[in-house]
Amino acid sequence: MSSGGAGAIGSRLADAAEAFLARAGFDRAPWLAVVLAAGIAAWFVLPQLWQWCAAIAAGLGLALGARLLWPFGSAADETRAHLRGALIACGLVFALGVALIWARSAIVGAAPIKAPMLAEIDGHVLAREDEPAEGRLRLTLAVRLPGEEAARKVRVNVPFAAFGETGAPPGLAEGARVRLRALLMPPASPMLPGAYDFARAAWFKGLSATGTMVGPLVVLRPAKAGWGLARLQRALAAHVRARVDGPAGTIAAAFASGERGSIAPADEAAMRDSGLTHLLSISGLHVSAVIGAAYLAMLRLLALWPALALRLRLPLVAAGGGALAGIGYTLLTGAEVPTVRSCLAALLVLGALALGREALSLRMVAVAAAAVLLLWPESAIGPSFQMSFAAVLAIVALATSAPVRAFMAARDEPWWRRLLRQVAMLFATGVVIELALMPIVLFHFHRAGAYGALANVVAIPLVTFVAMPMIALGLVLDLAGLGAPCWWVVEKALDLLLAIARFTAAQAGAVTLIPQISRATIALFVVGALWLGLWRGRVRLWGLVPIAAASLMAAMTPIPDVLIAGDGRQVGITLRLADGGRGLVVLRDSRSDYVRDNFMELAGVRADPVPLASWPGARCSSAFCAVRIVRGGQAWNLLIALSRFQVPERALAAACAEADIVVADRRLPRSCLPRWLKADRRYLAASGGLAIDLSRREITSVAETQGAHGWWRGSTVARRGDLAWPSGTDNLR
Repeated sequence: MSSGGAGAIGSRLADAAEAFLARAGFDRAPWLAVVLAAGIAAWFVLPQLWQWCAAIAAGLGLALGARLLWPFGSAADETRAHLRGALIACGLVFALGVALIWARSAIVGAAPIKAPMLAEIDGHVLAREDEPAEGRLRLTLAVRLPGEEAARKVRVNVPFAAFGETGAPPGLAEGARVRLRALLMPPASPMLPGAYDFARAAWFKGLSATGTMVGPLVVLRPAKAGWGLARLQRALAAHVRARVDGPAGTIAAAFASGERGSIAPADEAAMRDSGLTHLLSISGLHVSAVIGAAYLAMLRLLALWPALALRLRLPLVAAGGGALAGIGYTLLTGAEVPTVRSCLAALLVLGALALGREALSLRMVAVAAAAVLLLWPESAIGPSFQMSFAAVLAIVALATSAPVRAFMAARDEPWWRRLLRQVAMLFATGVVIELALMPIVLFHFHRAGAYGALANVVAIPLVTFVAMPMIALGLVLDLAGLGAPCWWVVEKALDLLLAIARFTAAQAGAVTLIPQISRATIALFVVGALWLGLWRGRVRLWGLVPIAAASLMAAMTPIPDVLIAGDGRQVGITLRLADGGRGLVVLRDSRSDYVRDNFMELAGVRADPVPLASWPGARCSSAFCAVRIVRGGQAWNLLIALSRFQVPERALAAACAEADIVVADRRLPRSCLPRWLKADRRYLAASGGLAIDLSRREITSVAETQGAHGWWRGSTVARRGDLAWPSGTDNLR
């Protein structure tokens, strides 16, 4: 094609883009927040330093190219104004996003300790988290480890049993100095591809190690007397639990103070599987309830004072009171990302109400999102940020759409019809939120709830209009010793909430597990959802195209045949059962719920796994288990190390030669040459955990998603190309 022809095509495309932007009538702020988040996400996805530099250069180059191609004051100034502005703004904001998260990583990232260590440490308590449900508390300490001069931040689990019947010392709080002996470990990388990356989370929290206390704890210098926010939070949680008995008290304490450590694991699982777990995280629902109640209460109380009502704009004063209540509640409950986002959004709504502007808008969501990203750019890839803003975006997009505005418009009708319309709108909102959150939940947690919308129709009003107001009123009345009736109502309301959660979670098909969906799939979901939510008019329906494609890709996600943990000590093999379902055979019957849950979720299996040694298809000795499975019309022989018993090298070499895949948690001799893959300690140190699709002969490793980021501790950077068998052979040795 000639350069003139290419130029004509480019000009026509530019004309079409300019015309589209000119007639779209959209808010620019939400799209700039999206581009900022895209730049941050690009840094996490791109593995190498040179690629980060290239991404920044690409963004700046796009902006500079648009500026040079269509300069201000030229003839193109009028014909390309919208397109030029979009390219310049998006290019600069994208480059800012990459640079922002890179700088944040360099500033706050803490290198992990090199190896596990048992050390006696003397440190200052930075934070204390009580977790009664787990029988422990967590201390975040600033310490100097043996042989090091620089201070490090570590987190240590302290069992309550270590304190005996007397409980934790009264001076064990923020600011205290303690001495203890602890087994410290480097923050764990993902066990399997798609599993939770604690090493990355610890990097941005500045944690160099985590561990468990071994032996006694000595308080060398108690914390100073006084009431800090953390102490007030713990005291408030303890007070609420003392006023409300049983599981309802632990939920009430979470609502009042943000402390979830006392919620029983079974109750938390029921809330999760019923689609109600968002109620346990202090976010928009809770902050809005607090700010709304404070706003209305202050407005009504001030209106009782005629002299004040005639001289002041009461909505403005009430908005100030609501803002103070929201900020105080946000700080008291730990100022987590969803809470900060909700507080910022609520403050913007209050400002709009005080100024007589439209309170519910996408611009408000964009400003809150940009503020969170500028403060904590790493939150862009976390489920908390994504779910929080996806839910708000879904609510705002639904509420501002023309059909919903027409449906909810005020009209002369009986009260029961108005109530029915509100109930229908509440149910529709729940369905839309569930659909908006489902791809995010599947990507991060590998599970989806089927009945969450129905449960939320009852649960959300119950929490918003009964539990939260009664908790606030009970705390106020407790100052005079009159709060008992309020706490009785709270207990009954939250008992009902837990009953709804347990009933919903127990229904057949309430939860569906699927294996890890790809980044391309979730990217298509996000693009389609943003297109639906941010554009106006019929053009927004084009967002259904990528969503449909992503849904098809998610449905076709293959289930791994073999899962291998990064340490080689745990292996899972998925099986097709006679009833058409799937089962899981694991090398060891792990006592760790975390290990078992990871394997079950990433294998898409709900039934309890079966130990390999008791499975009829395996032949096990004291050292190895041999397994033969058929996938894709081919038989595969697996040889898996069961223990570290020494096997004569010649016998081991002969067994390896008969196997297609050999897995071991130790280094195997060079004479061990399986036909396809030798995943011993040396190999797994570079690759991390593995997910293997035998039918396609595809190996997915943890290392593929890590690259040169500081939190990855792989001995080498293992890329996809490193995991393909060499040309002319069929071995990965």
